[in-house]
Amino acid sequence: MFTRSKRLFSIGLLAGATALAASAQTTTAPAAAPSAPAATAAPAHPGMHKERFEKMQQRRAERLDALKEKLKLESSQQTAWNSYTDALKPPAAGERPQRLKREDFAKLTTPQRLDEMKKRHDQREVAFEKRATATRSFYATLSPEQQKTFDAETLRFGPGGQRHHRHHGPGGPNAPASMPEKS
Repeated sequence: MFTRSKRLFSIGLLAGATALAASAQTTTAPAAAPSAPAATAAPAHPGMHKERFEKMQQRRAERLDALKEKLKLESSQQTAWNSYTDALKPPAAGERPQRLKREDFAKLTTPQRLDEMKKRHDQREVAFEKRATATRSFYATLSPEQQKTFDAETLRFGPGGQRHHRHHGPGGPNAPASMPEKS
């Protein structure tokens, strides 16, 4: 159990790490090529290279195609699927909220920085709610068997799933400690 001082230290550490991460983000997004479609014209994250962004979008599309195939959707479920996948798309480069430049963020007082971080947190929360609502709506259209498949296929993206621990391997820092044998 955390004591009050440990809890305050943890909160301060988290706030500092968040401030550092927020200050490392840039505000300018690369300009999109006029003839390219919006989804692949420019990375959603300003610092991401175009090729990396395109690969990420391709992998995302492949995963969704594989999920759709495994679910064996009926034609009556197609509209719900489209709404679900649209809600999962990252915002286009021009639709992302502007972030302060590192220099501008550094000029703010701590309360002002906290206000900026809270604003970004609220924006992420709104985006999460949009995705959660679309997921729940889609899930409700699935048969019990499809729901089992969906649950199994999407489990890897939650806490403790492959996506969050892929770099650690079987003996990484999040692996359970081995118990000594009792004699």
